[in-house]
Amino acid sequence: TAKSFERWFAETPDDFVFSLKANRFATNRPVLAEAGESVGRFVNSGLARLEHKLGPLLWQFADSRKFDPVDFEAFLKLLPEDVDGRKLRHVLDVRNDSFMVPEFLAMAREYRTAVVFTDSPKFPSFANLTTDFVYLRLMNAQSDVPTGYAPEALASFARCAQAWAAGGEPTGLPLVQGDTGAPTAASRDVFIFMINGAKERAPTAAMGVLAHLQGSGISAVPGGDA
Repeated sequence: TAKSFERWFAETPDDFVFSLKANRFATNRPVLAEAGESVGRFVNSGLARLEHKLGPLLWQFADSRKFDPVDFEAFLKLLPEDVDGRKLRHVLDVRNDSFMVPEFLAMAREYRTAVVFTDSPKFPSFANLTTDFVYLRLMNAQSDVPTGYAPEALASFARCAQAWAAGGEPTGLPLVQGDTGAPTAASRDVFIFMINGAKERAPTAAMGVLAHLQGSGISAVPGGDA
């Protein structure tokens, strides 16, 4: 609610950034083109009360949702560019392998939306860039590892973040083959969230990545996935 967003704004540091997951009424429906009312209800629920702390909006789709170009583009047309004068950044969390095609990536670029990169073997994992920011949802933390991930994995995440933030692209990540037209940028915002897996290890894993970024010249700020 608007009051909740006002409270979140007041209770967090000035440089805190919130990423918000949209209500699944908008994405878990037979026909995405009919999601306009649900999209509008979420976007106009008071998000603008977060002011400069408003980060990306995540639209998560069921793993049974297959890529239907016509219906999916109709959904993308429903996503507003701003709310109360504040620019919105949208992220697509697709979970079916049918999306691993250049046509989907081209569509995401046309509508200036990011596509989630994940390290989970359960979902599509590709690091093709589609807009001017990058969004990671990392799901493989392990309970029996004190830091959630092995130190070398945390270091790898940090190296990737450095490359993306500096306008480059890290090597060694999975990509959809045949895709061309990745946008260039002098710099990018990079959002990294540790979710699922061993949730009790998520804070330590996140701090591990931040530790590797210290002294890198990258400004790392706290954030939340709400």
